[in-house]
Amino acid sequence: MAKTRTIALLAYDGFQLLDVTGPAAVFAAASRALARKAYEVAVLSPAGGETASDSGVALSTRALSRLPAGRIDTLLIAGAEEPALRRAISDPALRRWVPLCASKVRRFGSVCSGTFVLAALGLIEGRRVATHWEACASLAARYPGITVDPEALYVTDGKVWTSAGVTTGIDMALAMVEEDFGPDLANAIARRLVLYARRPGYQSQFSPLLNAQIEAKSPFSDLIAWMQGNLDAPLDVPTLAERAGLTERTFHRRFLSATGRSPAHFVEALRLEQARILIDERLPLKQIAAKVGLSPIRLNNAFERRFGMPPRLFRDMHGSRVTPKGAATPKEPPTPGNSFRRSRSGFGMRKGRFPLPETR
Repeated sequence: MAKTRTIALLAYDGFQLLDVTGPAAVFAAASRALARKAYEVAVLSPAGGETASDSGVALSTRALSRLPAGRIDTLLIAGAEEPALRRAISDPALRRWVPLCASKVRRFGSVCSGTFVLAALGLIEGRRVATHWEACASLAARYPGITVDPEALYVTDGKVWTSAGVTTGIDMALAMVEEDFGPDLANAIARRLVLYARRPGYQSQFSPLLNAQIEAKSPFSDLIAWMQGNLDAPLDVPTLAERAGLTERTFHRRFLSATGRSPAHFVEALRLEQARILIDERLPLKQIAAKVGLSPIRLNNAFERRFGMPPRLFRDMHGSRVTPKGAATPKEPPTPGNSFRRSRSGFGMRKGRFPLPETR
């Protein structure tokens, strides 16, 4: 008889709803697609009963004591805003049960800021992890023994699986299904859930395009969108300045102030980000270079400079649309201990949102 894997999703008052329901939908879809109970999803909370999310929607949960840790295959802890996280970390039942469960399960981890629960309980010391982009700086500062990857959508480090903000829990759950049953099932689930694309763990939380559209002052948001759609065209300063209606000198100064990058560096980042996506789609490298407006030699050199390896090797490692176990954004080796640095995507960290105390 085929084995049923129990997935425990840990909620608590004030949890982020999608951190639980997103992965739950993926695992339920896997069972439907296989026409058998491949996964049993159990939503848990410290005391059980109706547990309210931060959106006001409550879920029916089972008490931690009602599910023996030895029956669980995978444990995932939902994230929340700071007050709810503080209460969860201080809960005696949670503090006793989670470490015990983590020692017995095949996989454990978190979605979004749930990483703080794992860190506070000493369960990810020395591990490489992901968390919500707004929380990266706080997590790195509070727990210097943890290597925080501020770019990856999700990271696997041994039996520890951690994802970034909210919807990335879906991406990580799909990767778990892929590990258990192969890429065909994971891709079928993604199609059934009408996901635009399966996102590999090494993909950045924020692309240069999205970040700049959020942060750039008018009229650069529209200009950047046009740049993204015309990567194979000349995107030099004279062309961009003319389109923005500015002199070249004024355009360069204002663009740098608005985006934090010179026009040339920003264009290169857009082109390399798109090249990385196309590599994952298995297009020929020569065709990819043409699509992003670079010669094959320039693509190879720029790609290796940014990602630490040439495109062909990157394709061999990541380009089959199957996310390898342990996948994370390939970049320069981390420094000892905490390796947090400002993302090359340039996203900003709003300080103070997750300044949790160490309560290990």
